[in-house]
Amino acid sequence: MQQKHEIVLFDGVCNLCNGAILFIIKRDKKDRFRFAAIESEIGQKLLDKHGIDPNKIDSIVLVSGDTAFAKAEAALRISKHLSGLWPLLYSLIIVPKFLANVVYDFIARNRYKWFGKKESCMIPTPELKSKFL
Repeated sequence: MQQKHEIVLFDGVCNLCNGAILFIIKRDKKDRFRFAAIESEIGQKLLDKHGIDPNKIDSIVLVSGDTAFAKAEAALRISKHLSGLWPLLYSLIIVPKFLANVVYDFIARNRYKWFGKKESCMIPTPELKSKFL
């Protein structure tokens, strides 16, 4: 695992999550992020290392160095490094975490109903394979 990259863990069977990962890849002009499904072996190891219960997390996790961020905080920290106007979203970091996560959790709870679910994790194309762990 390369230490210079931040790692984004995501629900590999969620259509919304897979769309979000493709969105991030397209705007990750500095090649900052690497990706792994939460369900993968490396995803499970990283959750364990950071003391995150995989049964209680149904969201995106950003592993940055020795720190892990989840839910709205992870999404905002990722947006900070994307191209375009997306870094402006990082200003929402001042919103209290519990309040930001209420909105995040509402979307997370309904993501399968609204966006659907795959039978298995996304398989990256050959062009994107190097971005996945």
